[in-house]
This record gives sequence, structure tokens and C-alpha cells, in this order.
Amino acid sequence: MSHTRWKLAREKKLVEECAESPEVAAERAEIRLAMAFAKAVYDRRVELGLTQTQLAERAGLTQAKISRVEGADTVPTLPLLRRLTLALNASLNIALDDDHEEVTFTAHPAA
Repeated sequence: MSHTRWKLAREKKLVEECAESPEVAAERAEIRLAMAFAKAVYDRRVELGLTQTQLAERAGLTQAKISRVEGADTVPTLPLLRRLTLALNASLNIALDDDHEEVTFTAHPAA
């Protein structure tokens, strides 16, 4: 079993053992989504061989802002999503479900 599946199974077991309030469940979902987005940005940046500073320059942002995005410390706005998507030369895909969030960048084909 992969670490991710183990982690999700452990999280589901914890949820079953103690009842969460709807507010806590919503906050947990928001955190998972922020972490999924942060990981997707980091993975794509590394795939392109860029530093945070280089990505910031491409997106017209600061390195500190990229650090906050990759640290899941900020809630991205639509304009920020667009800037990052263009800077990462990719399409942004977000899949949301009751207990699953998936964020990926799909590289644009080489021209």
C-alpha cells in the first residue's frame, strides 16, 4: 500500500472513530485542497527545473508568494491561478469530490 493510500485510510479510520462537526470537516477539506494545489505547483516547477525565484519572475509575483503557495499558506485567487498556469506552461485541472481533491498541471505540447 502506498504512503498516500495508507494516509487516506488512516484519516478515514480517524473520522469514523470520532464524529467531526461539519465545520471541522469543511476545514479539513479546504486544507486537503490547499495541500493538493501546493504539491501540484511544486511538482510542475521542479519538472521544469525552475527555482521559486524563476517561477515568480515568469508569473510576475514575488518569491515569497510562490513560497506561500507551495507551503499551502495562501488561498489562490482566480487571477493567481491563471498567472501560475501560464508561467508553468500548462493547463490546470482540478477534480473535487466529497472526500477527494485532485489538482494537476498538464504540460502544453512543445510548439
